Amino acid sequence: MACSLLLFRLLLLMVLAAPTQGTRLGPTSHLRYSRFLDPSNVVFLRWDFDLETEMITFELQVRTAGWVGLGVKNRYTIVGSDLVVGGVLPDGNVYFSDQHLVDEDTLEEDGSQDAELLGLTEDDDYTTMRFSRPFRSCDPHDQDITSDTMRVLAAYGLNDTLKLDQERTFVKSTFLLQVVHPDDLDVPEDTIIHDLEITDFLIPEEDTTYACTFLPLPIVSKKHHIYKFEPKLEYHNETMVHHILVYACGNASALPTGISDCYGADPAFHLCSQVLVGWAVGGTSYQFPDDVGISIGTPLDPQWIRLEIHYSNFHNLPGVYDSSGIRVYYTAQLRTYDMGVLQLGFFTFPFHFIPPGAESFLSYGLCKTEKFEEMNGAPMPDIQVYGYLLHTHLAGRALQAVQYRNGKQLRTVCKDDSYDFNLQETRDLPHRVEIKPGDELLIECQYQTLDRDTLTFGGPSTMNEMCLVFFFYYPRNNISSCMGYSDIIYVAHALGEEASDAMEGVMAMNNVEWTPESIQKAEKACKESQQTVLIKTIDEIVENTTGWIPEIVPTPRGPCLESSGGKVEPQDETPAGFRAAPEGPSSSGTATLGSLSLAALLLGQRAFSWLLVTLQAGV
Repeated sequence: MACSLLLFRLLLLMVLAAPTQGTRLGPTSHLRYSRFLDPSNVVFLRWDFDLETEMITFELQVRTAGWVGLGVKNRYTIVGSDLVVGGVLPDGNVYFSDQHLVDEDTLEEDGSQDAELLGLTEDDDYTTMRFSRPFRSCDPHDQDITSDTMRVLAAYGLNDTLKLDQERTFVKSTFLLQVVHPDDLDVPEDTIIHDLEITDFLIPEEDTTYACTFLPLPIVSKKHHIYKFEPKLEYHNETMVHHILVYACGNASALPTGISDCYGADPAFHLCSQVLVGWAVGGTSYQFPDDVGISIGTPLDPQWIRLEIHYSNFHNLPGVYDSSGIRVYYTAQLRTYDMGVLQLGFFTFPFHFIPPGAESFLSYGLCKTEKFEEMNGAPMPDIQVYGYLLHTHLAGRALQAVQYRNGKQLRTVCKDDSYDFNLQETRDLPHRVEIKPGDELLIECQYQTLDRDTLTFGGPSTMNEMCLVFFFYYPRNNISSCMGYSDIIYVAHALGEEASDAMEGVMAMNNVEWTPESIQKAEKACKESQQTVLIKTIDEIVENTTGWIPEIVPTPRGPCLESSGGKVEPQDETPAGFRAAPEGPSSSGTATLGSLSLAALLLGQRAFSWLLVTLQAGV
């Protein structure tokens, strides 16, 4: 018994002596995510990441016998972008380097080499380069990898001369740190597909059209769950379809027939405001996590939906017919939770405005949940948010949703400081967020209008603006939206304009001489004014409340990851400080004998010697 106890203590000591490390992706590890980065499908990227070690692994495959390069750029310019380059020389020798662009076509090697080569091969068809790098290195030449929209830069050459050619340089907006991928999720064997679509609709010769029609959901004899949806777009018409929304209708609604303008003269065509699913330009399919789905087939579920398609026919093309819509996948294999969608943000029209010539202008939409349970009509459990969709139009630059409880900021639920209008996809949160009754939610949208000389108002056109965040949550309740807007009369008075009612306040914005000073004054007044909060249910019941915009405390950046592959120059150090680089690549997170430190092995050897002596003494 004593021997067993001694052996157990020895093994425990060895485990504690072994270094801990997260999963590292090695030269042959499977990479979960992939996409082509160019229109001709010549440049193919695979990638994966480890949130614990904050490392990302890329594999770039290009149809070339020359050099290849991959990096990240900022929104506005390619100059300063980081680019990891590599290739195989005719004699078989490999070259690899962490570089950056000093101008539009000239590369320069970084003083700190923060990319680690995992493999570089060339065959008759492709050059393939695999490497890893930290999310955030201590090198100012390296762009941070974040959960924001990342503008991935790829380039290649026809030989081994490192010089950028515009024809072989590509930028694609991508969510590199996406959390869930359809390949990781279950696909039920009894899946049924159902299309919700507008058929043979003649797109008007106008910049903006909102076409709506009402359609039944699939008729089933018992409860089913919709677990996936995807856009159904007509070939050649993809560029005209800006977004598609499916709204659930309350079963007491009297619905019209046919297709008409969603927000035109007939108010019946903008009934039903609870978003069920939504797609916007740049998005692809979305599969819900394995424990949630949209319930259909019970008396409490909606039986009809409003299908809304926003067309942008900027070239006024005549005679274009379209049959786009949303394809849903449903199953009788039930999930644990019925999901819902909550719409948040700035109430779009008519009080939302953005001045022209603004380098930056912030808008806020407040939601107060204190009336949710009363309006729901039944006891309401806490809301568990698992995903989100961000939406502005062309002037949008950044969005964030912040949660408050008892007057204190609790967390930033989601954000994107590098929003791209052309990439709007539903994203999953890394951790589910709980919203309790009484919590406040604040949506902040940042805009830039340097290219505009007239006011931009909130509205449906792509040239108008929106400030919306959709929360995907469970369990479902009857609240469809919670949106705020500023006191426009207060804002007009702050800008020195007369206004006795809200519409006069809106019109007064046209009289303002917009300068950097007046833009700043307008933003301050919008933030300081009392917000009206509109809460709406699936049955179109609306209630108002009021509130004030709380301060947003920025989330500090964590420390950068010190390079493991080169010298960190003094000027590269950041106030956030350094943290050590993780251990070298391993195909799994399990500590093996080969991964033990020298100290641990020596300690183990001495412990075994001591154990042997002890056992011999006891014989």
